[in-house]
Amino acid sequence: MLDKILLFPYYLSLKIRDRHYSRPGRKVFVPSVPSICVGNVTVGGTGKTPHVEMILDILQKSERWSGSQLAVLSRGYKRESKGFQQVTLKSSASLVGDEPLQIKKNFPNVTVAVDKNRIAACGYLTDPEKFRSSKASAKCWDKDFPAADYIVLDDAFQYRKLKAARTVVLVDYNRPVFDDMLLPFGNLRDLPKRIGTADILIVSKCPRYIEPEEKIEFAQKLRIKDYNPLTHEGISCTGRRQVVLFTYIEYGDCQCVYPSTDPRYNYSQKLIMVTGIAKDTPLRRHLSDKHKIVKRFSFPDHHKFVWADIDKIQKALRKHPTACIVTTQKDVQRLLDFQGMPDTIKERLLVAPIKTRFTTETEEDMFKDLILTLS
Repeated sequence: MLDKILLFPYYLSLKIRDRHYSRPGRKVFVPSVPSICVGNVTVGGTGKTPHVEMILDILQKSERWSGSQLAVLSRGYKRESKGFQQVTLKSSASLVGDEPLQIKKNFPNVTVAVDKNRIAACGYLTDPEKFRSSKASAKCWDKDFPAADYIVLDDAFQYRKLKAARTVVLVDYNRPVFDDMLLPFGNLRDLPKRIGTADILIVSKCPRYIEPEEKIEFAQKLRIKDYNPLTHEGISCTGRRQVVLFTYIEYGDCQCVYPSTDPRYNYSQKLIMVTGIAKDTPLRRHLSDKHKIVKRFSFPDHHKFVWADIDKIQKALRKHPTACIVTTQKDVQRLLDFQGMPDTIKERLLVAPIKTRFTTETEEDMFKDLILTLS
């Protein structure tokens, strides 16, 4: 309530915007190919990128879409480039954004593009020949990409002019949106009730094992009525039937970042943790099971590393010379942008791969059916 009082103009603008776009009969752009939107109503921390990668993995392994041209469209948050850009394996995080670059490196056969104008970009992805003959292509460094058969829209839930065939909204298990507040008092960037408009609501970052009763209780916190953990459905706060699923984070073994990184540092007892993400608690808990975290550097989300940061890490290394350095997949894209990285850091720098999993097989099967049957 405090945020609604102190930020009344902001709250009112969100209400007016929602009413404007919720008008019956309002025209929206629908991509000409199957599409799925992955988004949230908060700033960071819900795990959009791992869920996008999970969707790509499902599509690539499916009988129907394995031979198709898949594409991911993102805004490319905090990138320095302008307009429509294709993300390539040679791209830098500073020019295309760290998350799009991460997706491209993990799925090199998928077309990944960034553009603030999502509607125009969808048209470019489905008709690259038309794009190459347009004025917009003049500023694009790499214009060679195939026509998309399926588009995954990363963080496009607030882009109300665009309507995907399926909408997935993520909610952090550790921070229910109706208990949160609007920015800057909380993490909400949109009205919490908007989660009720999603086709699929995914509660992310759950415990590995979560009882059906706990799921029912959490669904109630999200104002979902009659949630059934067997059918994974309930009635959302907007009165529509909604699929509600639960996922958890799974970390893989740490991997070397540079060719010169010594894999033996995987066995170091001491560890220096370097992150620039919204919330590093899950990673910290995971790493502390095998290592003693002697120093933790927690930078702001999407932080661009500078010499002062590298110098801090080097000072920590001088104090703990046998320690390894571990970072996230997103952060490593920006660390690789740093020119002149000292060898002392290169030889110790490891990355912790991350995946997201459903808490039950029936949830996974239901999700697969919902995204694979789009036409």
